[in-house]
Amino acid sequence: MNEIDIKFLEDSFKKYYFNHLELIPTPQRTSEREFGYQKFNSSFFNRHISLKNDKELHLLFMQNTPSDVYCSNAYYAFPNSPMNEKDWKEADLIFDIDAKDLNLPCRPNHTVSICNECNEVTKNSNQCLKCNSSKLEKKSLPCKICMDASKVEVQKLIEVLNNDLGIEKENIQIYFSGNEGFHVYVFNSQFQKLGSKERSELVDYIMFRGAIPETFGMKKFKPNRSSFPDFNQKGWSGRFSKQVFGSKSKRSKIISELLDNGYSSFQKTLDGVSEQIGVKIDPNVTMDIHRIFRLPGSINSKSGLTKLLCTDITKFDPYNDACFLNDEPVEVLATCPIEFKLKNKKFGPFLNEKITIPTYAAAYLICKKLATIA
Repeated sequence: MNEIDIKFLEDSFKKYYFNHLELIPTPQRTSEREFGYQKFNSSFFNRHISLKNDKELHLLFMQNTPSDVYCSNAYYAFPNSPMNEKDWKEADLIFDIDAKDLNLPCRPNHTVSICNECNEVTKNSNQCLKCNSSKLEKKSLPCKICMDASKVEVQKLIEVLNNDLGIEKENIQIYFSGNEGFHVYVFNSQFQKLGSKERSELVDYIMFRGAIPETFGMKKFKPNRSSFPDFNQKGWSGRFSKQVFGSKSKRSKIISELLDNGYSSFQKTLDGVSEQIGVKIDPNVTMDIHRIFRLPGSINSKSGLTKLLCTDITKFDPYNDACFLNDEPVEVLATCPIEFKLKNKKFGPFLNEKITIPTYAAAYLICKKLATIA
């Protein structure tokens, strides 16, 4: 990214932080958290920062003009010390749901390839059409289908957290990540002190991984049809019933077919069901008890959009509700072969065109490496 583009993004981000500090909530137990930030075009990650209060947090934004700001899910006795000296106390439970992990059929339609050799931009491909290089960087401009599918996974997760794990709704917060998905935070729960190993077991349960036939009524020897789960059962037994049997009227017939097909076939059915009804979270994120997450209210430098609290996820439109940069006109040179929508306005496709667009759209394209200030 050139200096002019960096200056534009820094100025745009700084205006946002100056005008919207109220959107950046001070994390609970601030002084026990680790903070970090990055600057544009810098590979250096400033970590192990300790802040006492909201004033110090706001000062970090105004003095450094960061591209990205992060905060730990963990609570430490000494958050500004090296990792092995921090003295870990506990950590919030956080889940990451991202459209890129959902294997959606629409994804190739809104993915562009940027050649690292000649900078040629084309629709999704594995080889540069200009210089034949295979060194390509992929950028996605997620569509409504992507975000709706991510919302479905969030709702599946919330159901498991509420009904299976007994976590109260008031202890759960949902945030748009600022790019392609959502972060789900669980505060003040009985899971705060779980280590990585225990959290991995929790992840397996939520993703419905490692399920065995015996749990759902199928035994290797002398299976009994009365052992199969029913619709009114709680947890994964009930979800399994709804997915496999479809309706109560079909239950008996399908159980007979499962018994006839045997144990190995049932395991394959179970694996298929797991893929369909398990919650698609990023397991590594939840298991990491030392991870630092994008700070709520801060801008995501991959998009220029804000990581924002979703009070009603069904109505939330990330490309309108989380788009806070101003609409001052900016002239850019854009190459974006895909149409996208921000603040209910359509932009593109642009084929190496000099255009004048609002600041929020210019920032979005520059963050995606699909435009530069003219």
